[in-house]
Amino acid sequence: MLRFPDSEGLRPTPDRVRETLFNWLGQDLSGLSCLDLFAGSGALGIEAASRGAVRVVLVENSRPALAALAANVGLLDAGGRLEIVAADAVKFASSRPSTASRFDVVFLDPPYKQGWLERVAPLLPALAADDGVLYVEAEQALDACGEWRTVRCGRAGQVYYHLMRRGGADGAEQANSDLRGHL
Repeated sequence: MLRFPDSEGLRPTPDRVRETLFNWLGQDLSGLSCLDLFAGSGALGIEAASRGAVRVVLVENSRPALAALAANVGLLDAGGRLEIVAADAVKFASSRPSTASRFDVVFLDPPYKQGWLERVAPLLPALAADDGVLYVEAEQALDACGEWRTVRCGRAGQVYYHLMRRGGADGAEQANSDLRGHL
């Protein structure tokens, strides 16, 4: 059971939405690397690690959220697969060397109505592998985020959630089929 501070803008992804997301991604993430760019409670990244992701980087800028992340990660036996980075998401993304390995799955759940997705979108090609996928939560439905197009989406209350792949979204079923083959 994860614990996190009651903080403005911190919205842990609801259980039902996380269940849907990991059904889309597949239950076994063995061998994949994941980035939780706006980690907040860390629920998405921690769940990815529990499903076998070999490396999960949790990026967070809020001191109270960072303390809670450290405590939550300390409770888990993640075998060093979880790395917490105290940084602003844009600074983290823009400071990565071009030789750095890219991530198979990037989770984006930024604070709403602050323009984070627009600022991060141009930096995503340096973060996500060529065949990597994005999971995006937003206050509205999205067709795209930079080069990535929505292939699956849903809504839970005021949360719109999206699974995105790079390139065209012609034929979501085909894209979903390709995704299952990749992951």
